Amino acid sequence: MTAAGGYVALGDSISIDDYSGGPGRGGASLLYANRDEDFPDWRGRDLRSTAPGTTFALLATDGATTGTLLDRQLPRLAALPERPALVTLTIGGNDLLGAYGDTAAARAVVARVAAALDRALAAIGETLAPDGRVVVGTVYDPSDGTADAERLGLPPWPDAVALIAELNDALRRGAARHGAAVAEIAERFRGHGLAAGDPRRREARPEQRDLWFCSLIEPNAWGADGVRAAFWAALHGGG
Repeated sequence: MTAAGGYVALGDSISIDDYSGGPGRGGASLLYANRDEDFPDWRGRDLRSTAPGTTFALLATDGATTGTLLDRQLPRLAALPERPALVTLTIGGNDLLGAYGDTAAARAVVARVAAALDRALAAIGETLAPDGRVVVGTVYDPSDGTADAERLGLPPWPDAVALIAELNDALRRGAARHGAAVAEIAERFRGHGLAAGDPRRREARPEQRDLWFCSLIEPNAWGADGVRAAFWAALHGGG
């Protein structure tokens, strides 16, 4: 995105500000306007700096599922006065969490997420400005691939890691079908969950900056930086 236009963030709490310390501190917000005092290395690397005049609408909501996206967020997107030049989307994790512990049901959820993503990306494409871009984020795993549910305070589900991988594969395939870029949020977060500490901690800004989760499944302030970095890399060829 090199010319000014609208940036709209859709989806779930991976994109919002609530768990990272308040307004302006979530991953989508940092992509729009860096917090130089927290992340000096990102000074000048945000949409406000690289595309002056860019506007920002944060339509992502806490607990959002694909149903929320289709029924509530997309109508709000269509009603915006400006056609967006960039849309980011983080979705699917809450759908999968709703089937936690039931592998067969979870596989059905993955299929439903894939179908909903196709509908959503088609609708988003109709709202984009000419040469507009879409970025779809993958879903992270607070267990860091261990499926150690006991340490997360959850019932055992050995298939959890495999189902998250299946969900992410579906998200990547859907993005490819619609010409969207993929923000590899899951890859960025690997090693910043159980491997770094206790993802259940509630602090938005813990002293331990390599722990990126709070309240089990939310990105804290340092996780928000990881989300932003994944969005940025998707927009700039992975760099």
